[in-house]
Amino acid sequence: MSRNIQNTLTLPGTPGLPEIAHGSLRFIGTATVLLRYAGFTILTDPNFLHQGEYANLGYGLHSRRLTNPALPLERVPPLDLIILSHMHGDHFDHVVMHRLDKAIPIVTTQQATRVLRHNGFAATQPLKPWQALTIVKGQTQLRITALPALHAHGLIGHVLPPVMGSMLEFMHTNGHMLLRIYISGDTLMDDQLKAIPYRYPEIDLGLLHLGGTRILGMLVSMDAQQGLEMLELINPRLVIPIHYNDYTAFKSPLHDFQQLISIAGLEERVIYLRHGETYTFELTHSRITGER
Repeated sequence: MSRNIQNTLTLPGTPGLPEIAHGSLRFIGTATVLLRYAGFTILTDPNFLHQGEYANLGYGLHSRRLTNPALPLERVPPLDLIILSHMHGDHFDHVVMHRLDKAIPIVTTQQATRVLRHNGFAATQPLKPWQALTIVKGQTQLRITALPALHAHGLIGHVLPPVMGSMLEFMHTNGHMLLRIYISGDTLMDDQLKAIPYRYPEIDLGLLHLGGTRILGMLVSMDAQQGLEMLELINPRLVIPIHYNDYTAFKSPLHDFQQLISIAGLEERVIYLRHGETYTFELTHSRITGER
Protein backbone atom coordinates (compact mmCIF):
# COMPACT_ATOMS: atom_id res chain seq x y z
CA MET A 1 0.00 0.00 0.00
CA SER A 2 1.40 3.38 -0.95
CA ARG A 3 1.95 6.14 1.58
CA ASN A 4 -0.94 8.53 2.15
CA ILE A 5 0.33 11.81 0.64
CA GLN A 6 -1.67 14.93 1.49
CA ASN A 7 -2.02 18.24 -0.30
CA THR A 8 -4.10 21.22 0.77
CA LEU A 9 -6.51 23.46 -1.13
CA THR A 10 -8.01 26.52 0.56
CA LEU A 11 -11.39 27.86 -0.58
CA PRO A 12 -12.96 31.22 0.28
CA GLY A 13 -14.85 30.86 3.55
CA THR A 14 -17.73 32.69 5.18
CA PRO A 15 -17.70 34.27 8.64
CA GLY A 16 -18.67 32.03 11.55
CA LEU A 17 -19.13 28.30 11.83
CA PRO A 18 -21.29 26.77 9.07
CA GLU A 19 -24.22 24.44 9.73
CA ILE A 20 -22.73 21.18 10.99
CA ALA A 21 -25.71 19.65 12.79
CA HIS A 22 -27.53 18.89 9.54
CA GLY A 23 -26.70 18.05 5.96
CA SER A 24 -28.39 16.81 2.81
CA LEU A 25 -27.78 14.56 -0.15
CA ARG A 26 -29.90 14.90 -3.28
CA PHE A 27 -29.91 12.11 -5.87
CA ILE A 28 -29.94 13.61 -9.36
CA GLY A 29 -29.50 10.37 -11.28
CA THR A 30 -26.86 7.85 -12.40
CA ALA A 31 -23.95 8.50 -9.99
CA THR A 32 -24.71 12.22 -9.77
CA VAL A 33 -25.36 13.39 -6.23
CA LEU A 34 -25.50 16.88 -4.74
CA LEU A 35 -24.04 16.84 -1.22
CA ARG A 36 -24.30 19.79 1.14
CA TYR A 37 -22.62 19.71 4.51
CA ALA A 38 -20.37 21.82 6.78
CA GLY A 39 -20.38 24.74 4.36
CA PHE A 40 -19.41 22.60 1.36
CA THR A 41 -21.49 22.05 -1.77
CA ILE A 42 -20.21 19.05 -3.71
CA LEU A 43 -21.33 17.36 -6.93
CA THR A 44 -20.31 13.81 -7.81
CA ASP A 45 -19.88 12.31 -11.28
CA PRO A 46 -21.85 14.97 -13.21
CA ASN A 47 -24.08 13.36 -15.84
CA PHE A 48 -26.85 15.53 -17.29
CA LEU A 49 -27.78 13.74 -20.51
CA HIS A 50 -31.51 13.27 -21.09
CA GLN A 51 -33.64 10.25 -21.89
CA GLY A 52 -32.82 8.90 -25.34
CA GLU A 53 -29.34 10.46 -25.53
CA TYR A 54 -26.22 8.32 -25.70
CA ALA A 55 -23.25 8.22 -23.35
CA ASN A 56 -19.85 7.52 -24.87
CA LEU A 57 -18.13 4.54 -23.24
CA GLY A 58 -15.08 4.60 -25.50
CA TYR A 59 -13.86 2.35 -28.32
CA GLY A 60 -17.00 3.12 -30.33
CA LEU A 61 -19.30 1.83 -27.56
CA HIS A 62 -22.34 3.78 -26.40
CA SER A 63 -25.23 3.32 -23.98
CA ARG A 64 -28.65 4.96 -24.26
CA ARG A 65 -30.03 6.87 -21.29
CA LEU A 66 -33.41 5.64 -20.03
CA THR A 67 -34.10 8.42 -17.50
CA ASN A 68 -33.86 12.17 -17.13
CA PRO A 69 -31.71 13.95 -14.53
CA ALA A 70 -33.69 15.37 -11.65
CA LEU A 71 -32.56 18.89 -12.54
CA PRO A 72 -30.68 20.45 -15.45
CA LEU A 73 -27.05 21.46 -15.17
CA GLU A 74 -28.07 25.13 -15.30
CA ARG A 75 -30.00 24.76 -12.02
CA VAL A 76 -27.18 23.22 -10.05
CA PRO A 77 -26.24 25.64 -7.23
CA PRO A 78 -22.75 27.18 -7.02
CA LEU A 79 -20.27 24.40 -6.31
CA ASP A 80 -17.15 24.20 -4.19
CA LEU A 81 -15.87 21.13 -5.99
CA ILE A 82 -16.67 18.05 -8.02
CA ILE A 83 -15.61 14.48 -7.27
CA LEU A 84 -15.24 12.43 -10.44
CA SER A 85 -14.67 8.69 -10.05
CA HIS A 86 -13.49 8.18 -13.64
CA MET A 87 -13.78 9.46 -17.18
CA HIS A 88 -16.74 7.72 -18.81
CA GLY A 89 -19.63 9.34 -20.67
CA ASP A 90 -22.20 8.31 -18.06
CA HIS A 91 -20.15 10.06 -15.37
CA PHE A 92 -18.89 13.15 -17.22
CA ASP A 93 -20.77 13.68 -20.47
CA HIS A 94 -20.23 15.97 -23.43
CA VAL A 95 -22.82 18.47 -22.14
CA VAL A 96 -20.89 18.85 -18.90
CA MET A 97 -17.59 19.01 -20.79
CA HIS A 98 -18.77 22.05 -22.76
CA ARG A 99 -20.99 23.88 -20.24
CA LEU A 100 -19.43 23.34 -16.83
CA ASP A 101 -17.44 26.20 -15.31
CA LYS A 102 -13.81 25.40 -16.16
CA ALA A 103 -12.59 26.91 -12.87
CA ILE A 104 -14.40 24.48 -10.53
CA PRO A 105 -11.96 22.21 -8.68
CA ILE A 106 -12.37 18.58 -9.79
CA VAL A 107 -10.90 15.79 -7.67
CA THR A 108 -10.33 12.75 -9.84
CA THR A 109 -7.90 10.20 -11.26
CA GLN A 110 -4.71 11.11 -13.07
CA GLN A 111 -6.08 9.77 -16.37
CA ALA A 112 -9.25 11.85 -16.09
CA THR A 113 -7.15 14.89 -15.18
CA ARG A 114 -5.26 14.66 -18.47
CA VAL A 115 -8.54 14.62 -20.43
CA LEU A 116 -10.00 17.49 -18.41
CA ARG A 117 -6.93 19.69 -18.73
CA HIS A 118 -6.91 19.10 -22.48
CA ASN A 119 -10.48 20.45 -22.50
CA GLY A 120 -9.64 23.59 -20.52
CA PHE A 121 -10.38 22.60 -16.92
CA ALA A 122 -7.76 24.49 -14.93
CA ALA A 123 -8.36 23.40 -11.33
CA THR A 124 -8.14 19.62 -11.50
CA GLN A 125 -6.79 17.81 -8.44
CA PRO A 126 -5.42 14.37 -9.45
CA LEU A 127 -5.07 11.65 -6.81
CA LYS A 128 -3.46 8.23 -6.81
CA PRO A 129 -4.91 5.48 -4.58
CA TRP A 130 -4.44 6.36 -0.89
CA GLN A 131 -3.41 9.92 -1.66
CA ALA A 132 -5.44 12.63 0.05
CA LEU A 133 -6.41 16.23 -0.60
CA THR A 134 -7.43 18.43 2.33
CA ILE A 135 -9.80 21.27 1.42
CA VAL A 136 -10.12 24.06 3.96
CA LYS A 137 -13.11 26.39 3.95
CA GLY A 138 -13.51 28.72 6.90
CA GLN A 139 -13.64 26.78 10.17
CA THR A 140 -14.24 23.37 8.61
CA GLN A 141 -12.24 21.15 6.33
CA LEU A 142 -12.79 18.17 4.08
CA ARG A 143 -10.22 15.47 3.49
CA ILE A 144 -10.77 13.44 0.31
CA THR A 145 -8.78 10.23 0.01
CA ALA A 146 -8.67 8.26 -3.23
CA LEU A 147 -9.42 4.60 -2.59
CA PRO A 148 -8.88 1.44 -4.64
CA ALA A 149 -11.50 0.48 -7.22
CA LEU A 150 -11.54 -2.08 -10.03
CA HIS A 151 -13.77 -1.37 -13.03
CA ALA A 152 -13.44 -4.87 -14.50
CA HIS A 153 -11.49 -8.08 -14.29
CA GLY A 154 -9.41 -9.52 -17.11
CA LEU A 155 -8.52 -7.94 -20.42
CA ILE A 156 -11.37 -5.44 -20.47
CA GLY A 157 -10.12 -4.07 -17.17
CA HIS A 158 -6.92 -2.97 -18.91
CA VAL A 159 -8.73 -0.93 -21.57
CA LEU A 160 -11.32 0.77 -19.36
CA PRO A 161 -10.35 4.05 -17.66
CA PRO A 162 -8.95 3.80 -14.12
CA VAL A 163 -11.51 4.34 -11.35
CA MET A 164 -11.15 5.69 -7.83
CA GLY A 165 -13.35 5.25 -4.84
CA SER A 166 -13.42 8.19 -2.42
CA MET A 167 -13.51 8.70 1.32
CA LEU A 168 -14.87 12.08 2.38
CA GLU A 169 -14.00 13.12 5.93
CA PHE A 170 -15.57 16.34 7.19
CA MET A 171 -13.97 17.82 10.28
CA HIS A 172 -13.31 20.96 12.26
CA THR A 173 -10.01 22.63 11.44
CA ASN A 174 -8.80 21.37 14.84
CA GLY A 175 -9.07 17.84 13.45
CA HIS A 176 -12.25 16.75 15.25
CA MET A 177 -14.08 14.32 12.94
CA LEU A 178 -17.70 15.13 12.08
CA LEU A 179 -18.77 12.83 9.26
CA ARG A 180 -17.26 10.15 7.05
CA ILE A 181 -18.78 9.21 3.65
CA TYR A 182 -17.57 6.46 1.32
CA ILE A 183 -18.25 6.59 -2.44
CA SER A 184 -17.49 3.31 -4.21
CA GLY A 185 -17.12 4.49 -7.80
CA ASP A 186 -17.75 1.92 -10.55
CA THR A 187 -15.98 -1.01 -8.94
CA LEU A 188 -16.30 -4.75 -8.65
CA MET A 189 -15.51 -6.70 -5.52
CA ASP A 190 -11.77 -7.30 -5.30
CA ASP A 191 -9.21 -8.19 -2.63
CA GLN A 192 -7.68 -4.70 -2.71
CA LEU A 193 -10.93 -3.31 -1.24
CA LYS A 194 -10.31 -5.20 2.00
CA ALA A 195 -7.86 -2.49 3.06
CA ILE A 196 -10.66 0.09 3.20
CA PRO A 197 -12.50 -1.13 6.34
CA TYR A 198 -9.11 -1.83 7.94
CA ARG A 199 -8.15 1.84 7.55
CA TYR A 200 -11.66 3.18 8.09
CA PRO A 201 -13.48 0.97 10.63
CA GLU A 202 -16.17 3.63 11.23
CA ILE A 203 -18.01 4.95 8.17
CA ASP A 204 -21.27 6.88 8.50
CA LEU A 205 -22.64 6.60 4.97
CA GLY A 206 -21.78 4.62 1.86
CA LEU A 207 -22.83 5.47 -1.70
CA LEU A 208 -22.67 2.29 -3.77
CA HIS A 209 -22.56 2.31 -7.58
CA LEU A 210 -24.73 -0.65 -8.57
CA GLY A 211 -26.51 -1.44 -11.84
CA GLY A 212 -24.58 -4.52 -12.88
CA THR A 213 -23.27 -2.62 -15.90
CA ARG A 214 -22.11 -4.86 -18.73
CA ILE A 215 -19.83 -3.92 -21.61
CA LEU A 216 -19.33 -6.57 -24.31
CA GLY A 217 -21.01 -8.98 -21.91
CA MET A 218 -18.50 -8.34 -19.11
CA LEU A 219 -19.56 -7.05 -15.70
CA VAL A 220 -18.04 -3.61 -14.99
CA SER A 221 -20.03 -2.35 -11.99
CA MET A 222 -21.50 -4.14 -9.00
CA ASP A 223 -24.64 -6.20 -9.45
CA ALA A 224 -27.06 -6.91 -6.59
CA GLN A 225 -24.97 -9.72 -5.06
CA GLN A 226 -21.76 -7.72 -5.14
CA GLY A 227 -23.59 -4.73 -3.69
CA LEU A 228 -24.60 -6.83 -0.69
CA GLU A 229 -21.04 -8.11 -0.33
CA MET A 230 -19.72 -4.54 -0.46
CA LEU A 231 -22.13 -3.42 2.25
CA GLU A 232 -20.96 -6.27 4.46
CA LEU A 233 -17.29 -5.56 3.75
CA ILE A 234 -17.22 -1.77 4.12
CA ASN A 235 -19.86 -1.90 6.89
CA PRO A 236 -21.11 1.71 6.92
CA ARG A 237 -23.91 2.66 9.30
CA LEU A 238 -26.14 3.49 6.32
CA VAL A 239 -25.99 2.80 2.59
CA ILE A 240 -27.60 4.59 -0.36
CA PRO A 241 -27.54 2.71 -3.69
CA ILE A 242 -27.07 4.89 -6.78
CA HIS A 243 -26.18 4.24 -10.45
CA TYR A 244 -28.82 1.54 -10.91
CA ASN A 245 -31.40 2.22 -13.63
CA ASP A 246 -30.30 4.99 -15.96
CA TYR A 247 -28.73 3.29 -18.98
CA THR A 248 -29.33 0.31 -21.23
CA ALA A 249 -25.95 -1.08 -20.13
CA PHE A 250 -27.29 -1.46 -16.56
CA LYS A 251 -28.48 -5.06 -16.29
CA SER A 252 -29.05 -5.60 -12.55
CA PRO A 253 -32.23 -3.80 -11.40
CA LEU A 254 -32.48 -2.20 -7.99
CA HIS A 255 -35.26 -4.65 -7.11
CA ASP A 256 -32.73 -7.50 -7.07
CA PHE A 257 -30.61 -5.62 -4.53
CA GLN A 258 -33.67 -4.84 -2.42
CA GLN A 259 -34.57 -8.53 -2.30
CA LEU A 260 -31.11 -9.55 -1.15
CA ILE A 261 -31.08 -6.82 1.49
CA SER A 262 -34.44 -8.05 2.77
CA ILE A 263 -33.27 -11.67 2.92
CA ALA A 264 -30.15 -10.58 4.81
CA GLY A 265 -32.26 -8.59 7.29
CA LEU A 266 -30.45 -5.34 6.55
CA GLU A 267 -33.41 -3.14 5.53
CA GLU A 268 -32.82 -0.63 8.34
CA ARG A 269 -29.33 0.11 7.02
CA VAL A 270 -30.34 1.00 3.45
CA ILE A 271 -31.98 4.21 2.21
CA TYR A 272 -33.53 4.13 -1.25
CA LEU A 273 -33.80 7.39 -3.17
CA ARG A 274 -35.65 8.00 -6.40
CA HIS A 275 -34.36 10.64 -8.79
CA GLY A 276 -34.81 14.06 -7.23
CA GLU A 277 -35.30 12.82 -3.68
CA THR A 278 -33.18 14.18 -0.84
CA TYR A 279 -31.83 12.41 2.21
CA THR A 280 -31.43 14.80 5.14
CA PHE A 281 -29.17 13.69 7.94
CA GLU A 282 -28.60 14.97 11.46
CA LEU A 283 -25.54 14.60 13.65
CA THR A 284 -25.84 13.88 17.34
CA HIS A 285 -24.64 16.41 19.88
CA SER A 286 -21.84 14.10 20.96
CA ARG A 287 -20.63 13.73 17.37
CA ILE A 288 -20.59 17.51 16.90
CA THR A 289 -18.76 18.23 20.16
CA GLY A 290 -16.67 15.10 20.45
CA GLU A 291 -18.09 14.42 23.91
CA ARG A 292 -18.58 10.81 25.00
